[in-house]
Amino acid sequence: EILEILLKGLRRLEYRGYDSAGEGIEFLSCVLWYQQQDIDLDVDFDVHLGIAHTRWATHGVPSPVNSHPQRSDKNNEFIVIHNGIVTNYKDLRKFLESKGYDYESETDTESIAKLVKYMYDNRESDDISFATLVERVTQQLEGAFALVFKSVHYPGEAVGTRRGSPLLIGVRSDHKLSSDHIPVLYRSCKWKISNFLKVIISNLSLYVDEKAVEYYFASDASAVIEHTNQVIFLEDDDVAAVTEGRLSIHRIKRTAGDYPARAIQTLQMELQQIMKGNYSSFMQKEIFEQPESVVNTMRGRVNFDNNTVTLGGLKDHIKEIQRCRRLILIACGTSYHAGVATRQVLEELTELPVMVELASDFLDRNTPVFRDDVCFFISQSGETADSLMALRYCKERGALTVGITNTVGSSISRETDCGVHINAGPEVGVASTKAYTSQFVALIMFALLMCDDRISMQPRRREIIQGLRVLPDLIKEVLSLDDEIQKLATELYQQKSVLIMGRGYHYATCLEGALKIKEITYMHSEGILAGELKHGPLALVDKLMPVIMIIMRDHTYIKCQNALQQVVARQGRPIVICDKDDYETIRNSSRTIKVPHCVDCLQGILSVIPLQLLSFHLAVLRGYDVST
Repeated sequence: EILEILLKGLRRLEYRGYDSAGEGIEFLSCVLWYQQQDIDLDVDFDVHLGIAHTRWATHGVPSPVNSHPQRSDKNNEFIVIHNGIVTNYKDLRKFLESKGYDYESETDTESIAKLVKYMYDNRESDDISFATLVERVTQQLEGAFALVFKSVHYPGEAVGTRRGSPLLIGVRSDHKLSSDHIPVLYRSCKWKISNFLKVIISNLSLYVDEKAVEYYFASDASAVIEHTNQVIFLEDDDVAAVTEGRLSIHRIKRTAGDYPARAIQTLQMELQQIMKGNYSSFMQKEIFEQPESVVNTMRGRVNFDNNTVTLGGLKDHIKEIQRCRRLILIACGTSYHAGVATRQVLEELTELPVMVELASDFLDRNTPVFRDDVCFFISQSGETADSLMALRYCKERGALTVGITNTVGSSISRETDCGVHINAGPEVGVASTKAYTSQFVALIMFALLMCDDRISMQPRRREIIQGLRVLPDLIKEVLSLDDEIQKLATELYQQKSVLIMGRGYHYATCLEGALKIKEITYMHSEGILAGELKHGPLALVDKLMPVIMIIMRDHTYIKCQNALQQVVARQGRPIVICDKDDYETIRNSSRTIKVPHCVDCLQGILSVIPLQLLSFHLAVLRGYDVST
C-alpha cells in the first residue's frame, strides 16, 4: 500500500518533467529509473513510512546512482529526497571526503545525506533527536531546497524542511482534528529540543481518542489531494518532524513578523481538476480549458453591466499603488512574457513607467529599487526561486510588493503585501498555457482598476471591458482551428528551426510561442521583434526556413506588412496569423491562420493559442512524450 501511494503521488507530479525517480521504504531503498524496473508491488513490509521523488537532472546525468533518494552510505543509514539546488555542495563534498566519506553519485543531494550522517557520527549524546540533526544540516546548506529525511536510526520517523522550494504536509484522519493550527516551537528558548518534543506530544494531539492520522509530505498539493484536502504550508526554515505518529514544527529562532503557528488549511482543489479526462495529455486539456479559466479569473471581479473592476486582494493598497512613481513587473519564463504582453496597456492606462524584468537578471544587476516603487511578482506556482529572491530583495528596500499567482498559500502569495490570485485552476502540464492567459487577464484588470476614476480614460476602459466580455467565446472560436493547426504541424515537424515574428502587442506572443516550441518539441525556435528584422535576423530567412508572422490590424499593421514584404523578398514563405477579416493579408499570403478580431490589447490572448496548439502537435509528431 505504501509503494502504491508513493507511485501515485509521483505520477501526479509528472507534469514537472523528470528523468528518473526513486523510493525509500524503511530499510529498503530502491531506484525506479525510466521504466520503473524491478518493483514488486506484492511485497509486504511491516512499516508505515516511505519517501519518493521524481528528479530532473541538474547535477549528474540521469542514471540509477544519481536518482533519489540519495543515501549516506551503502547501509542506507540516512536517506534524503531533495527538490532544489544546493550551491555549496562542492565545498561540502570536499570537507566530507577529507573526513573519509566516500561518494558514489554526481549529485549535490548526496552531500546532504552524508552531512546528516556526519552530524550523527559526531553527536554529543545518544539521545539527540532526528529533527535536531536536520536543523544542524540545514544551517550548513546554501541555495534552495525542500528536503525529507528518514533513517534506520530513527525508525518510523520522518523529518522535512524547506528553504526557497515549496513543501506542504497533508493531514488525513477519519476523525475531526482537535486543532486547526500547529504551534511553532523555538530552540532559542531555554528548554532543550527534546523537552519541546515531549511538550508537543503530550499537549497537542491532532487526533481524537488516539485515532490514527496519516501525514503526507509533498512539494505540490496535486500529489496528496486524492488522500486529503487538509494541508499545512511550511515556511522557509521550518523543520517538521513526525515522531511516534505525532507532528511537531519548530525553528531555531524567532524572527520579526514570524507567526507562531501554522494553519491547517482546506484546499478547494478537486481530484477531477487534475485528471486528464478525455484529453490525451494535461497540456492539451489545459489549452482547451482556457475559455473557462479566463472566466474564472474574471468571475466576481468584472461587472460588464456597469464597467467596473473589483480586485479584493488590492483593496487596502490601491490608493498607495496609484501614488507610486514606477511599476516593476518581475518574473521568469512564461510569466515574464505575460508582463511583456501587458506592459503597453499598463503604461497607457496607468500613465506610469513600467519595467518588465527577468528575476535572475534583476538580481544579477542589483537593480535600484525605491520606496515609491510597486513591484509585481508573477508566478504560476508562487514558488519560483528567482522571483522569491527578487521579492525579498525588493521588500528589504521598502517597495510595496504585489503577487500575481495561481496557488493559494504559496510563498509569493504569503510574502507579498497584497495580490491577485488568477484562479485558473491547477496547471499540471509542464508547459504553462492557461496560466499565461489568466495572468494576462489579471494584469489587464489591474490596469483597468488603476484608471477607474479618470474621465478621459472611460471610453477606452469600456472598450477593453466589453472585449473581456466576449473573450471566452472568441477563445472557443480559435480552439476550433485545432485540426487546421494539426495539419500545419505535419508540414513543419521535420524542420530543425522556426522563426516567429511580430511587434507591438504581439512581440510577447512571439516570445511565448517560441518558448513553447522549445520546451515541448526540443526544436530550435526564436521569437523576433519584427522591427529588428533588418538588423540581423533577416539573414536567417530563405525558402527553407519556416517563418510564422503575427500581423493584426492595430497601430503596427503597416509596419508588419513591410516586414512581410521583406520576408517574401528573401524567398521566405511565411505562415501568417492574422485577423479573419483582414482580406489584404489573406490575399497576399500563401498560408494563413485566421483568428477572430478583438480589442488590440487583448488580441495577444487569441494569437498565442494557435502557437500553443502548434507546439503540442509538433511534440506528438516528433515522438516526444506529452502524456503528462
